[in-house]
Amino acid sequence: MPRYRLTIEYNGTSFAGWQIQANGATVQARLQAAVSAFTGESVTVHGAGRTDAGVHALGQVAHLDLQRDWPPEIVQNAINAKLRPDPVAIIKCSLAPPDFQARFDATARHYLYRILNRRAPAALDAHRVWHWIGKLDAEAMHAGAQMLVGRHDFTTFRSAHCQSASPVKTLDRLDVSRRGEEIHVEASARSFMHNQVRSMVGSLKLVGEGRWPPVRMARALAARDRAACGMVAPPDGLYLVRVDY
Repeated sequence: MPRYRLTIEYNGTSFAGWQIQANGATVQARLQAAVSAFTGESVTVHGAGRTDAGVHALGQVAHLDLQRDWPPEIVQNAINAKLRPDPVAIIKCSLAPPDFQARFDATARHYLYRILNRRAPAALDAHRVWHWIGKLDAEAMHAGAQMLVGRHDFTTFRSAHCQSASPVKTLDRLDVSRRGEEIHVEASARSFMHNQVRSMVGSLKLVGEGRWPPVRMARALAARDRAACGMVAPPDGLYLVRVDY
């Protein structure tokens, strides 16, 4: 039984997240339906990350097993044909070792959060950025972000619904930079907790506005209290960019 590794791109606006749910369309369910329509098999597509409702992906990774030994290019093209017109695409497909696990073998996950910082609303990027009119200081945001890098208890930036076994995580990178009219927040870690990136971005936005000094990020982290977190940024601007193995 061959195992295939997929790299997947999707616009999460119309989905209730990656993982199958009782109510609402999900990326995982749509992929499994497309595979079934192509092969006639009932399969489970295992993803590297459970992106939330409205969150996008440029490089989600998943694996699945098929009964027949199809060439990877046939698998890719056939699944893509069955996915239309939904905004989901297999951008790469390859044979994987039989013990490859998309979720548990990952060594790093990389996220990007885009803030469109201008008065005019997003026309082409509607639902793909967080639009913020007020002035934001990217340098101050970056200074505050550095206080979260490293191994910490991230309870403050953890959703009350998070199912992670421990709030202790190692944040390898949290960089903030201005790119023209956009502010980019780039985060890397082996794993993240539910709403962690969006919670950190929401607090950093308060630093960018001048409502919090950068050191307030360290105090919020040390509080280990969800009440010390700023607002949770909307899902629109968040992208799972890449998964490393």
